[in-house]
Order: sequence, then C-alpha cells, then structure tokens
Amino acid sequence: MKSLKVVFLGTPEFAKTSLEAIHQSHHEVAGVVTVADKASGRGQKINQSPVKIYAVENQIPVFQPEKLRNPEFLEELKKLDADVFVVVAFRMMPKILFEMPKLGTFNLHASLLPDYRGAAPINYAVINGEEKTGATTFFINEKIDEGNILLQEELKILPDENAGSLHDRLMEMGSKLVVKTLDGLAENTIQEKPQPHVEHPKNAYKIFKEDTRIDWTKNSKEVHQFILGMSPYPAAFTTLKIGEEEKGLKIFNGKYEILNHSKTPGTLEISKNDFKIYTPDGFYEPSELQLEGKKRMTIKDLLNGFRNFDEIKMA
Repeated sequence: MKSLKVVFLGTPEFAKTSLEAIHQSHHEVAGVVTVADKASGRGQKINQSPVKIYAVENQIPVFQPEKLRNPEFLEELKKLDADVFVVVAFRMMPKILFEMPKLGTFNLHASLLPDYRGAAPINYAVINGEEKTGATTFFINEKIDEGNILLQEELKILPDENAGSLHDRLMEMGSKLVVKTLDGLAENTIQEKPQPHVEHPKNAYKIFKEDTRIDWTKNSKEVHQFILGMSPYPAAFTTLKIGEEEKGLKIFNGKYEILNHSKTPGTLEISKNDFKIYTPDGFYEPSELQLEGKKRMTIKDLLNGFRNFDEIKMA
C-alpha cells in the first residue's frame, strides 16, 4: 500500500491519539505543529502539549510557531514536502498553510457534520440528549468545519453517558478514521462530497464559564443531560448560600425523578440523607459534586461536612 508523508497539527490528548495511530501505521510523520509551551499553575511550571510530548519521545521534528503566517515557519514546513496535512483539535489555519500540501489538508471533527460545527461538539451532543454522534474527516477550507467530507462514522451514545466517556470513545474511533482516510487518499479510493445542506444545523459553540450554570427552570431530563454534557469538564455548576457566604457547587453526576409538586424550581431540600433540587417536573439528586475550595466528593461526604442544614439555601 502506498505511504503518504504527513505533517500533523494538533494539541490535546484527543489529537495525540490520532498522531500515535498515524505514526504506528505505514504512513510517515515528517513533522508536528503544536501550541507553544505555556507556564501554568502555582509554580508557573512549563507545560508541553500531549502532541509535543509524543513527538519528542518518538524523535519527530516539532514546530511551535507563535504565528502560523510566520515566513520562516512556512519555509521550514514547505521543505518537508508533505503529501498531506492532518489537523486534529488545533486552531484556525490561514489559507497559505492549509493549501500547502499536494493533496490538501484534512481535519478530524468529533461530530456527524454538518451538525455540531464548532469547538464543543461532544458536550453539545450529550447536552441535547442525542442518541448517536460520530466523527468526520473533511478537507479544510476558509469556513469553519464546512469543507468537503471524506469519511464519516457513527457512534451510539450510551444511556447516562457523560462527555468525558464519549470523548474517550470518539478519540479512539477518530484515530482509526484518520488512518483510514490517509489510506483512502493514498490509494485514491475516497470520493469527497460536499456537506449536505441543512437549514438549521445544530451548533457547538465554544463554552464559556457563564454557559455552565445550571438552569433549574428546565425539566429534570434536560438538567440531567446538561450536567452529563458538562462532566467532567468544564463542569456544570450552581450556587449555594451557606449562612451569609455564597459558594459555587460543581455537579458531575446524579439522577432525577419525575413527580408532581408545588415547590418553586430551584428549591433545595437538604437533610442528613437527602439533597434534592426541585425542577418544574420533579427533582434532581446529585451524587458527585465539588464545593468551591474543596475536592470532588460523593454527596454522602458533602452532607457529612455540614453541621446545620437550616443555614444552607440555593443562592
């Protein structure tokens, strides 16, 4: 089978798995482009991206340009004479870069395009209670996630699955799809096709802190899906008032019950054994949570830490 010379562009763990799959295939990884090293945390420790760590361990040349239009960087990349660029979880690319390789540049996206274009397709598929999602490889053009489709594969979303678990399964499936796409391009067996026109495709916009607050006026099932879709990261939250102090409470998991009641949505019912937050059509019971300033814990451990339940309210 014909081998292709590949330049890989990506940053997080999701991308590293695809890089590893290409590197272990018969295709050649000529270079890797990833984000610049960053200082983070209390000690301002220098952090390298998972993609860089893998590339260095496997003696693959690494490029970390601050700007993707940097002429020296572009010249270095051109010298590699790659057949194709593969992009997984990277940033917006200028035309001068994605048009460089002979066969073009393709991206792996964790949804069944055209639905869930954008930065958070895995989270939104769970939040919206989808029964299936998948992965798509497509040629990059100047519009975000709108290029011609190469290959697409479906994946069933499991009942009560959270975004973290779905991320890991899509990461494995996607890495195989990337290699399959390279094989198809090498053998010229893939027929690229435009994305189907959908009047209102579902969106997967970037998630900001204010988007992670739980809306208790939504029904129980929606609240449950929202919490699963934000778990474990960036994590859905609500606010408790403990005495005079307000504290954020991240909720990672739980269950809900449908029942008739006359309580206002967002009402908290708390005792030694109970922690229920009412919704319009029932209530939600968290099982794993994290109070601001504390570590992640079970509901039992959280309740054991309180002495006076009367002073705890929803903010």
